[in-house]
Amino acid sequence: MRWDDLTERQPRLAAIAAERLVAPGVLLVVSIRVDGTPRLSPVEPFVLDGDLWLSMMFGSRKAADLVRDPRVLVHSIVTNRDGEEGEVKLRGTAREHLDESVQRRYAVAVSEALPWSPEVGRFHLFSVDIEQVTFLRYDSATGDQYLVLWPPGRETVRRSTSATSVGDPEDVHEVLVRTR
Repeated sequence: MRWDDLTERQPRLAAIAAERLVAPGVLLVVSIRVDGTPRLSPVEPFVLDGDLWLSMMFGSRKAADLVRDPRVLVHSIVTNRDGEEGEVKLRGTAREHLDESVQRRYAVAVSEALPWSPEVGRFHLFSVDIEQVTFLRYDSATGDQYLVLWPPGRETVRRSTSATSVGDPEDVHEVLVRTR
């Protein structure tokens, strides 16, 4: 699914994802190295033409990972330890775009919005085909853990039972638009 599909089908979850993933200007990307171990890298996200785009330095190892194995996990930056702001994870597939017209359109949009200008043909450009979105947050006052998983469309809370544990999941309805 594209970023626009998320926005159309689950607008509240998309707004949270935009706030946590795109607005900070940097997110974390997990790719898979040749030896099968994960590689965690910061990347600047950009939303254009209904897609989430990731551009990477020409010849970077993370880009080589995604060219070889396009499975990707995109994760928001966590900036404090209470978990109140929540974390967003997108699981999906990175699709490389080598077409110069696509890179040029991206470069022009980035140059107008951000303080740098990508050079066409001198960076790797990927769009993310989203398979699943996860939003996890903690209520700092209660210690309760809230989880949104879409698809399949599950929203739960696990009530805090101590400083280091939570109970069984209970259904809640706060973020997802219910579809039949």
